[in-house]
Amino acid sequence: MEHKSGFVNIVGNPNVGKSTLMNDLVGERVSIITSKAQTTRHRIMGIVNTPDAQIVFSDTPGVLNPKYRLQESMRGFSEEALTDADILLYVTDVVEDPTKNADFLAKVARETVPVLLVINKIDLLKSQDELERIVARWRELLPNAEVFPTSAKEHFNVDNLMKRIMELLPVSAPYFGKDALTDKPARFFVTEIIREKILLNYDKEVPYSAEVIVEKFDEKEGAIHIMAVIYVERDSQKGILIGHGGSKLKKVGTEARKDIEKFFDKRVYLELFVKVEPNWRNRDNKLRAFGYIE
Repeated sequence: MEHKSGFVNIVGNPNVGKSTLMNDLVGERVSIITSKAQTTRHRIMGIVNTPDAQIVFSDTPGVLNPKYRLQESMRGFSEEALTDADILLYVTDVVEDPTKNADFLAKVARETVPVLLVINKIDLLKSQDELERIVARWRELLPNAEVFPTSAKEHFNVDNLMKRIMELLPVSAPYFGKDALTDKPARFFVTEIIREKILLNYDKEVPYSAEVIVEKFDEKEGAIHIMAVIYVERDSQKGILIGHGGSKLKKVGTEARKDIEKFFDKRVYLELFVKVEPNWRNRDNKLRAFGYIE
């Protein structure tokens, strides 16, 4: 039997469940998931290996109209995903306005590679009629796409989606080692886990102004010593992040450490620091240092 391999890129608007779907398909927690929009900032690959196939899934930031340089870079990751896919998964959900980001959708409609339209969160619907109306509307917008109503959270219809992806994969040698789970280094997942805890523990602009850099990742036999810096844009944000007597930062650190220990299956010693880096989201040198632009 010939070996199949391919790039399956997941695109769509913010908050439709792309990361939840990706994690379900890969079977590992590769993308951070919170209920806040713009959780994913980078393009993250999750790799599924079987004896006869390798699927390289790629989770991308939600498509948005950029307000600053960071978002331009995020939009770039989504646009890029249209150019190098063997199969495209366009993810929407049952509450989204289908006309949102029509220009991006028009590009998806012009794609020559197979497009699988995933209508997520169908567990929120009351009736089959509602679903049929939504499917009919999307068939007009993406006439060439195959439609998969799913609930990634409930793992509903995800196996059928996976089966179809396997069928559509091109014949090819694997692109990565057969034991690879992702293209990202270990410290990337540390920053994502810490960033997730910031998204969950703070409101308003603080999570969106925060970026995490791992400055030390010292792995020994049974433990890892990690030193990470959280950058924010203003002194006031630094104060909010640290909290009274350091209480908020300690909570973030504790929650992150537990998840990092689970991720690496090792004891973790985590130190967190907060620094102010004014207006980093609009500064190319900072965005380069944080890995958003080449």
